[in-house]
Amino acid sequence: MKSILITGGAGFIGSNFLPYFLEKYSDYYLVNLDLLTYAGNLDNLKEIADHPRYEFVQGDICDRSLIESIFKKFDIRGVIHFAAESHVDNSIARPDAFIQTNVYGTFTLLDVARRHWLHAPFEYKQGYEDCRFHHISTDEVYGTLGATGLFTESTPYAPNSPYSASKASSDMIVRSYHHTYGMNVVTTNCSNNYGQKQHDEKLIPVIIRKALQHQPIPIYGDGLNVRDWLYVLDHCKGIDLVYHKGRAGETYNIGGKNERTNLYIVNKICEILDEKKPVPNFSYKSFITFVKDRAGHDRRYAIDASKIEKELGWRAEENFESGIMKTIAWYVAKYSH
Repeated sequence: MKSILITGGAGFIGSNFLPYFLEKYSDYYLVNLDLLTYAGNLDNLKEIADHPRYEFVQGDICDRSLIESIFKKFDIRGVIHFAAESHVDNSIARPDAFIQTNVYGTFTLLDVARRHWLHAPFEYKQGYEDCRFHHISTDEVYGTLGATGLFTESTPYAPNSPYSASKASSDMIVRSYHHTYGMNVVTTNCSNNYGQKQHDEKLIPVIIRKALQHQPIPIYGDGLNVRDWLYVLDHCKGIDLVYHKGRAGETYNIGGKNERTNLYIVNKICEILDEKKPVPNFSYKSFITFVKDRAGHDRRYAIDASKIEKELGWRAEENFESGIMKTIAWYVAKYSH
């Protein structure tokens, strides 16, 4: 049995990944380390709470003594690192928390893993040769795009918010541990995720919740900011592939090829709700409200995922129109309780 540390497993992507990973691999023992900040919710993991190959530890990735004790107790042989502060609005209000968690926390995990797995630079301990550190990052490290073009793995970093700057910093620290110490690391940079278990503060849950509550649905600026949307379970499958088959030291972009404006998304969700939860002589679109744009709001992100497609055979199984139907059904059930 091989023990793998999953950080931030009670968050949105991690809580989708853990049940998927447990079911797929019978020879892994998964240790979920999560601080349970406002963004972490153990209700998202009820289906695996009593699983014999799963253990939850509440704690901070910046707590070096805790990380060392986890590596020692479970003899950790792999890390899949989701834990991060990730809400751009919050990073504008309190950037210090983002620097602490995303930069120092990632360094702490890397450094403890290095000491547990390696004797010296480029010298893995016997039996630890296959240990790997997988860092989950974002397309926001690349900055913003014009009307055309895509982010590739060679796009220069140009982060525009404290959040994306902190993630760019952590990506660079991961890279340095590969080149300086010979650590087996991989990084994935993903586009906007959506799906079940996402925090209520994010765009798609906000639209659905506000609509169902007959409240104004806030849309920043003119609503024409473009994002590439990736269904969360497609992302989980991409992470799985990169963790097992990606080349050491490499970065892989994971995107859904589903570029949509925020205005398209809010209109699409309202149309589906008009059909699924109709109100006589009324459209949910009447709640759409334009609000002042947020500071440093990147205009467009879009990912070129051809590297992971060609090298590892990954394909997004959901397009936005199929994925959003599943997503809305889940949130309607949640908000109807």
